Amino acid sequence: MKKTISSVAVVALMTLFVASCNKQAPKVDEKPAAVSNASDGMKIAYIEVDSIMSQYKFCKEYSLILEKKSQNIQNTINSKGRSLQNAVAKFQQDIQNNKYTQQQAEAVQAGLQKQDADLRELQQRLGSEFQTETEKFNKALRDSIQHYLAVYNKDKKYSLILSKAGDNILYADKAYDITNEVIAGLNKAYKPAKTEKKK
Repeated sequence: MKKTISSVAVVALMTLFVASCNKQAPKVDEKPAAVSNASDGMKIAYIEVDSIMSQYKFCKEYSLILEKKSQNIQNTINSKGRSLQNAVAKFQQDIQNNKYTQQQAEAVQAGLQKQDADLRELQQRLGSEFQTETEKFNKALRDSIQHYLAVYNKDKKYSLILSKAGDNILYADKAYDITNEVIAGLNKAYKPAKTEKKK
């Protein structure tokens, strides 16, 4: 399971928990050059999605939460899977040693089949819960960035702010890059949720 600014960014978010979190944070006073297209009066900028993922505090904190949850799921499934494999191996050995009557063997085999079905159901349920949690994060991240950009753009007055992820934009002049300024603003506005103590 290891491994936005617009619909493109939602796809980029799926790789959240493999994003590096130790890049240097931008300084608040960094200002990109305002660049406009003189022919049509458009003012365009772009934001590097990878930098948002690795430097926005909300992303960094939530990536750790998702990574931990993913690891817990994997550990649970692996542990139950090993127990089932051990039980199957013991059953096969006991069969070879004639420790069961046919009726007893059938009962044990039915029990093992139920354990296997329960494990598959658990894996599916935990996977579905994890996907729901990831989608919830994607939406929260997209909403926080869009909200911030709406406020940010009241003064900047960009006609278009693009998200640059991978090679979806084949070339972009760095003069159009407002990533550091946006990350600094997002981090300044971000208020971490208080840790809840469950049960």
